[in-house]
Amino acid sequence: MPLTLKRTRKWTDRYALVVLSALLPIVLGVFIIVWQASRSLESEASDTANEAVRQFDLMLDNAKLAADVVSPLAGQPCEQVELDLREQVTRRPFVRSVNLVWNNQIYCTSLFGNFKEPVNAADYNNGVLWLMPGNAVTPDQPLLVYRREQDQAGAIVSLYGLHLINVLSLINPYTQMMFQVGNNSIDRYAVVRNTPPAPYPVASVSVSSAQYPYRVMAGFSEGTLWRFIKARYLGLLALFVFLGCVSGATVLWLQKRMSLSSPTHELQRGLEAEEFIPYFQPVVRSDTQQWAGAEVLMRWQHPTEGLVRPDLFIPLAEHSGLIVPMTRSLFRQTAQLLAPHANSMAPGFHLGFNISAHHCHSLELIDDCRALLQAFPPGRITLVLELTERELVIPSVITHQLFAELRAMGIMIALDDFGTGHSSLSYLHEFNVDYLKIDQSFVAMIGADALSSPILDSIIDLSAKLNLGLVAEGVETQEQSEYLALKGVEFLQGYLFARPLTADDFIKSLMAQHRVSV
Repeated sequence: MPLTLKRTRKWTDRYALVVLSALLPIVLGVFIIVWQASRSLESEASDTANEAVRQFDLMLDNAKLAADVVSPLAGQPCEQVELDLREQVTRRPFVRSVNLVWNNQIYCTSLFGNFKEPVNAADYNNGVLWLMPGNAVTPDQPLLVYRREQDQAGAIVSLYGLHLINVLSLINPYTQMMFQVGNNSIDRYAVVRNTPPAPYPVASVSVSSAQYPYRVMAGFSEGTLWRFIKARYLGLLALFVFLGCVSGATVLWLQKRMSLSSPTHELQRGLEAEEFIPYFQPVVRSDTQQWAGAEVLMRWQHPTEGLVRPDLFIPLAEHSGLIVPMTRSLFRQTAQLLAPHANSMAPGFHLGFNISAHHCHSLELIDDCRALLQAFPPGRITLVLELTERELVIPSVITHQLFAELRAMGIMIALDDFGTGHSSLSYLHEFNVDYLKIDQSFVAMIGADALSSPILDSIIDLSAKLNLGLVAEGVETQEQSEYLALKGVEFLQGYLFARPLTADDFIKSLMAQHRVSV
């Protein structure tokens, strides 16, 4: 399985806040505009419906006045009251005909005089109003009929449907309206329907008359809302879009500024740009001075600052948690660089990597190590994980399982800078350690400080009693090398043998050593 770098942040993660900050004013603005437009349309529909109800009530008031006048005449012979009926038609606006009823039958009308036609009270909504598509005289012209009856006597007054249509059409030509009596309804197109009307798709309102049993429905057709917004609020919508762009641009500028000013953001940027590269410092055998392996060191090839020292960024990387993906990147690059030259390495060639407490919080390190080993022929390299003490590893079920599985894979554990940290002895107790790396501060005092020799000798004696391997760091003089070899320290590392090398220089030197040994 090839090593892949698990990036800490995707493009969408980096710019999600920018997109959200840009969309928020726009979405909020659209919501406000839609809400305001809906309220405006509802208010307009309500005002129009209320005005229509006022007009229809005036029409029905005239019908009621006419009925009030002629109702006492019901039961008298038609010849005696016919002129009175016609007088009401001429005096009352909107009235088309006035009829007298006796015992549920029309017997006298303003149009024909004597007339006989039965009256069915069920045709009238609440016994008062009836919206008709027409009658025998005018079959294609709708009528609104008002009925008043008391005991056997009563009056029926019909109103011109044309007046209803005019009110529905002329009060507000932009608002659709419907006049409804019971299940019957009529709109501005003069079509009387006998089924309950459906509400209008947009801003539908219904206003009932307080005096008569009818209601007016008002509203708008589908798409009116967006046409209304385009006509009334296009400038305001453009303003919200502009504010969204300004907001997004501001957040993007702040992010870039933070990225430039925040060390953590700069580390993350460098990780995603693959600016953290491996350097290799050889580890030699003390007796033959032959390369036995190398410690893989991390360097930051910054685009403007050049090569950044590890002591300037490693502590921050550990503190921020970025050390884990940075080490994974180092694993991947090492495999890509050295695997093609595996034949130049002696069998069991040691490759050492520094790990910290952050690597011990999960089992991901196992997969990273397995991927690195699989990149090389079996048995060609020995992977050594050097446990640093900058952060304390707290023993837990996860840490014990992690180290147990690493050992099962043949991976060795070394304690880096042994003797300088407060947790060295506790690590020896808790974890199965294979090597101790003697800190360069002890090596530097060989031959210069009488107090350092007993400490160094104690470390060497401790490793012998615990059957642990030893690696001495920071070897810079021949005297130091000979002293450590005499004391039985097996592996040496320092400027005396080689400084940390770039990948190209390390590979060239490795191939040269291989040719000499062959």
